[in-house]
Amino acid sequence: MRHVNAFGDDALGVLDAVGMVDAIRTGRVSAAELVEAAIARAEAVNPVLNGIAHQTFAHARARAGASAGGYFDGVPTFFKDNVDVEGMPTMQGTDAWDPRPQSAHGDFARFFLATGLIPLGKTQLSEFGFSGSAEHPRIGAVRNPWDTDYTAGASSSGAGAFVAAGVVPIAHANDGGGSIRIPAACNGLVGLKPSRGRLPQDKMSRQMPLKLVSDGVLTRSVRDTAAFYREAERIWRNRSLTPIGAVSGPGRERLRVAVVTRSVTRDASPDMRDHTLKTAALLEDLGHRVDYLDNSPIPPQFADDFLLYWSSLAMALVRGGRRTFGASFDRNRLDNLTIGLNRHATRNLHRLPAAITRLSRLRKVSARFYRDYDVLLTPTVAEDTPRIGHLDPTADFDQVMQRLIEWVAFTPLQNATGEPSLSLPLAQSAAGLPIGMMFSAPAGQERRLLELAYELEAARPWPPIQAAV
Repeated sequence: MRHVNAFGDDALGVLDAVGMVDAIRTGRVSAAELVEAAIARAEAVNPVLNGIAHQTFAHARARAGASAGGYFDGVPTFFKDNVDVEGMPTMQGTDAWDPRPQSAHGDFARFFLATGLIPLGKTQLSEFGFSGSAEHPRIGAVRNPWDTDYTAGASSSGAGAFVAAGVVPIAHANDGGGSIRIPAACNGLVGLKPSRGRLPQDKMSRQMPLKLVSDGVLTRSVRDTAAFYREAERIWRNRSLTPIGAVSGPGRERLRVAVVTRSVTRDASPDMRDHTLKTAALLEDLGHRVDYLDNSPIPPQFADDFLLYWSSLAMALVRGGRRTFGASFDRNRLDNLTIGLNRHATRNLHRLPAAITRLSRLRKVSARFYRDYDVLLTPTVAEDTPRIGHLDPTADFDQVMQRLIEWVAFTPLQNATGEPSLSLPLAQSAAGLPIGMMFSAPAGQERRLLELAYELEAARPWPPIQAAV
């Protein structure tokens, strides 16, 4: 076991992103000082945590010297290495082709930079984001700063590890099956997967038959997440969604909350169920109406349909690798999980159209559920955070896939429905690791989730990582 964090007596201190904005505007620190401190922190912890996919420290220093505008102007951050950023390679968590700098920003990068955040580079992820743990055989594992024997979750693993460890206060993440919420749960962070279409996306995500992926951020405080979406909406707004606006505290409305501790595939572990019920009791104490449901309202076939569609994405990448990533693409360098998903899709391709149709209809099922409830409470994951090696992608595919399905049993639903879902670190395991509780709501209702998050953050503050030393 090794506990790692980068917090110290420097310009960053223990400030969150909103605190850094205030410190810059009042002249207590400069953007250059914040960026320099973040670089030093990244260099200090990366040899252990392995969160960096690509660094652009010199560019960050140069940008810190000139205002770029935007609310977060001067606050250091990272991109996740599966969006295109001019001058940086996009390697998708693998080494299966030769890196080459992108010639232009993708749509998401242009939007993200408009907030004023200063990227120090890109963070690591599991190969193509397919696993809930980043443990690449050659790139190495991304480790949890609370205890480096454990995974930092995935696919936004580097982002989760670095925000939790105090390298930066906010980092880009995205979520196609839980990849914001899982690392939030593992690392003790706030992780909101927004509604489908809430933020602009790169071409690859937009072209999916069923758009599972939503971009967002990982933070240490509810106010940072709320501020990000407030500023995001000022830069780019999807008119088909209810606006979020400025959320600065708890809401007054008492909510109808459904509590579920059984997913389509399994019950949550006894400990995870206990933590969920304690969170439900807290909600009742706060005056919300809580109903305990026996199981999820989602049809049993959902798990198989989601796996098949997930596998079809791997198949498209494997088959189209040279066309997408260049002539240096070598499928022999892909891990067993990616290859196994490709094989699963190839063998079941005849079932894919019906699976996509059923997945597309789930939003109607969910809409009926939300006629009776405002919020759904579940654990974020079904079991405690696993140790490094439990989800080793070089192991037998069937073994790894079964373990992955059992662990991340609750998160994929909202990717299929396109609804917002938020993980908050409201509990702790016997091993001292954070545990996430997940709150989901109808499409467009991020404001409801953020107001509830403020209330829960005040009622049950989560301990900072420094307190675990």
